[in-house]
Amino acid sequence: MRMYDIIYKKRFGGELSDEEINFFINGYVSGEAADYQASALLMAICISGMAVRETAALAMAMAHSGKVADLSSIKGVKVDKHSTGGVGDTATLVAVPLAAACGAKVAKMSGRGLAHTGGTIDKLESIPGFNAKRSIPEFIDIVKRVGAAVISQSAELAPADKKLYALRDVTATVDCVALIASSIMSKKIAAGCGAVVLDVKTGSGAFMRDPESAFALAKEMVDIGIMAGMTVIAIVTDMDEPLGSAVGNALEVMEAVDALKGRLYHAPLWQVSRLLAQHMLIASGFAGENVDAMIGKAMESGAAYAKFREMIRAEGGDDTVLEDERRFIHASQKISVLCPKEGYIRSVNAKQVGLAAMLLGAGREKKEDRIDHSAGIILKKRAGDHAVAGEEIALLYVNDEKNLPEAREMVCCAFDISKEKPCPRPIVYGTVDRKGIHRFE
Repeated sequence: MRMYDIIYKKRFGGELSDEEINFFINGYVSGEAADYQASALLMAICISGMAVRETAALAMAMAHSGKVADLSSIKGVKVDKHSTGGVGDTATLVAVPLAAACGAKVAKMSGRGLAHTGGTIDKLESIPGFNAKRSIPEFIDIVKRVGAAVISQSAELAPADKKLYALRDVTATVDCVALIASSIMSKKIAAGCGAVVLDVKTGSGAFMRDPESAFALAKEMVDIGIMAGMTVIAIVTDMDEPLGSAVGNALEVMEAVDALKGRLYHAPLWQVSRLLAQHMLIASGFAGENVDAMIGKAMESGAAYAKFREMIRAEGGDDTVLEDERRFIHASQKISVLCPKEGYIRSVNAKQVGLAAMLLGAGREKKEDRIDHSAGIILKKRAGDHAVAGEEIALLYVNDEKNLPEAREMVCCAFDISKEKPCPRPIVYGTVDRKGIHRFE
């Protein structure tokens, strides 16, 4: 078997066998297959596509290129939650403790943010003392004791995916459904959970710009998970504007606290987080229970917020700072962004806001960049709101003024203002499960 023959076959639309895919992955990880050969195959996949069976085989091969976590000592179904990435997307910090407070066992490995997208680990590491670098035995112990843990992705899991992603990033092969789906699911399979709930984003701040592309990606990932013997549910949600009103690490943690304390019941962040928690419970085996009532009880009793604090303490974090923003968010300046004209906010471009937050220090342009956990943006107006000229529409939290003028202008331009009040956009477009696609009206 030769890489040349595999590349040639896929170039002309052939369907690769499991053996050919395993040969490619094993060869690339070992160094026998060169970067230029892997690049050629990735481009051929982008052009010719892959059947679901091929994509599943690629995900499995990448998952087994390193260690696969064994979580069998944790009793019951272990559930994970994953977002395809967005801006102001704090849903993990709300949905995970909420599901755990209702009895789910949540074992989640998360990544860091890059460019305009935020990372869950960065948000949690804004809490003093929080240490997300945990061994698998430590991870298992925390899930057993607390019911939930969120740790950073282990380098030992799916190393082929990490190596291939770096190559995709420089060969214009990132935005291919088969490669995105296999990349995400390889990490989920390697992480060892039997169930996963996927939050697939669509809009200006997402990989998938339109709902149909998001549904296609969701279906591909659900199908891969089913072939791997997992329970997988995907939810397609809007990322045309930031999900939450806070963008930036410590700011988003405080917004998660507000949500868990019941202060955001009508906000998009709460609506998406609640739906994710509902499906996490269903995937965990609570389908016969009234999950709405369980979630309501966890909120009203304060158990969800208490579980969040317990999670933080279990990973070394000082949870007391959550009760005093002054001890937690250390921005030297708060700079207002004012509305340039009167009208209705038609939209708030999520990608522009995310990039502005990155310029302020809340995100990283390159993986090795350091971030400022206190920097970020609070949106004072959202789509559908009315604003007058000179009214505050956003507040920037700033320590380093180097990029302030550019970030401020970028945030102002992210607000599309019109005379007419816009029609409300959907927050959730639908779900995908083993029965297929279910679009919401």
